[in-house]
Amino acid sequence: MGYLNSVLQSSSQVHAEYGPVSGGGLSQNGKFSYGYASSPGKRSSMEDFYETRIDGVDGEIVGLFGVFDVAVLEAISHGLLLAQDSTVVNCKFYAVALKVVYLIFTSMAVSGHGGARAAEYVKQNLFSNLIRHPKFISDTKSAIADAYNHTDSEFLKSENNQNRDAGSTASTAILVGDRLLVANVGDSRAVICRGGNAFAVSRDHKPDQSDERQRIEDAGGFVMWAGTWRVGGVLAVSRAFGDRLLKQYVVADPEIQEEKIDSSLEFLILASDGLWDVVTNEEAVAMVKPIQDPEQAAKRLMQEACQRGSADNITCVVVRFLANQGGSSHTVPA
Repeated sequence: MGYLNSVLQSSSQVHAEYGPVSGGGLSQNGKFSYGYASSPGKRSSMEDFYETRIDGVDGEIVGLFGVFDVAVLEAISHGLLLAQDSTVVNCKFYAVALKVVYLIFTSMAVSGHGGARAAEYVKQNLFSNLIRHPKFISDTKSAIADAYNHTDSEFLKSENNQNRDAGSTASTAILVGDRLLVANVGDSRAVICRGGNAFAVSRDHKPDQSDERQRIEDAGGFVMWAGTWRVGGVLAVSRAFGDRLLKQYVVADPEIQEEKIDSSLEFLILASDGLWDVVTNEEAVAMVKPIQDPEQAAKRLMQEACQRGSADNITCVVVRFLANQGGSSHTVPA
């Protein structure tokens, strides 16, 4: 399998030197071009990963693009905040709170947090699992959902002998024929420009969203304020790969949105929260519009986020649609 063998594979990702990297390419059928740019920003370590891949499945050229970011457990200092918070002490989740804090402190005391291990694993395995799925072409949405959950399960199995916990977000875009399918877990984000306007095609998974909070509480967990809203007081996203200590509450089920690739669809932006923390969807689209080279567009976004003081790693992927067929646009929610 493989029309092109993983164009610009993940091995091109230079993390050892912690310097900015960029690159790009063009699909062999001339229907889309893409570029990426990634920088540690103000951080001393690099925990973002990305994948830009063109492959062939059942004779059809497909594009696979993804941004993967560490989902970090932030321990509450010595558990004092939990112990002193009367709303937690009196709530039915107090026993769960103590258990979560105990498990996380035990895990961190042994080896420290797992860092970028989960993000790297997802980057290396998610798309391979997806294109091997028997229904990848015939039922792409179900194949994506299966691949996300299978990758999560396999990562957790690989961690059985680890005393550390690790988690990752994932925002991915799959181009198959005239379809763009965006799948998201966590708080990386996908935005498109259609008809000159910005549209988010993914939702940031935050614990304070009413449906996410209800799901977590129905599973026996809790959400509390600790600098921001957090699952168990420690995790600021409500869905992620890995994070096995919170797996009962923090799922890897992707939300999937489908867009028709037609003449009104101009480009797609995938980026980690290092961009979206300081740049709005509309601002990002306005910056990319006049730049035809997607690598230069991705670099422009990365540089702007740095100039605006983003405190996180910054990774951007831009895909431009070049040979679109006419037709009406539509959005098909999962």
